[in-house]
Amino acid sequence: MTTNEIHPPRAYRDPDFMNSPEARPVRILAEYLEPQDRFDEFNIKDTILFFGSARLLPRDEAERRLEAAKTGGGDLIRAEADLKMSRYYEDTRELAHRLTDWSKGLKDPGRRFVVCSGGGPGIMEAANRGASEAKGDNIGLGISLPMEQGVNPYVTRKLAFEFHYFFTRKFWFLYLAKAMVIMPGGFGTLDEFFEGLTLIQTGKMNKKMPIILYGSEFWDKVVNLEALVEFGTISRADLDLFQVIDTVDEAYDIITTQLEEFAIDNPGPGL
Repeated sequence: MTTNEIHPPRAYRDPDFMNSPEARPVRILAEYLEPQDRFDEFNIKDTILFFGSARLLPRDEAERRLEAAKTGGGDLIRAEADLKMSRYYEDTRELAHRLTDWSKGLKDPGRRFVVCSGGGPGIMEAANRGASEAKGDNIGLGISLPMEQGVNPYVTRKLAFEFHYFFTRKFWFLYLAKAMVIMPGGFGTLDEFFEGLTLIQTGKMNKKMPIILYGSEFWDKVVNLEALVEFGTISRADLDLFQVIDTVDEAYDIITTQLEEFAIDNPGPGL
């Protein structure tokens, strides 16, 4: 009888297996179960989503870059555009702060309408920053990308996530969401906006949810949804699924009014 016992690794501790194509269903399930466990631990009932470009700068940084471009011969046109677009960073920060103050004042044992972003820089950072400055918990649903390194420093540490799969990240974006604020952004922002519209239009997301497109100057140039009505590929009523607005006050009033009317008494997901 030999004493040289063999102790093979358990499957869930075997990195070769866990990173294999065969274990993909296990990895997907983990990206569902692990966030659910943390949201339950923090008693988070629902969220307010902020989407937008990772490239937008806070005003003070944009001003520094503009001054550097003027004195050092840099890209002045780009720096001037960055300063103009920094308005959306600052508006996101203010709106997230005000919504967090409002949500903290609700008489509810759970954490309601928690600010949630994609966890990265730019508009995402601004949303988490505003919520953090209001001393509120906030969520960052990050994604592992070659060009981005972790979540921004304003995300509540125990509510910072890094997903591998875009579709599991999208699920958690929309599953708990009760409002969406779409700031100027690129392909990812457009994808997230249309994902939300599609789920509501098709009845897969059975909750009344305010969707704010923020910044008419940007959105009127970038997205012509009136053309879809003209060509008959959507109905005119579909344009009522979102509102285009330009001020923090208006966004705040629309979101809080609709949440008080439709979501205060309906905690939890509606997807």
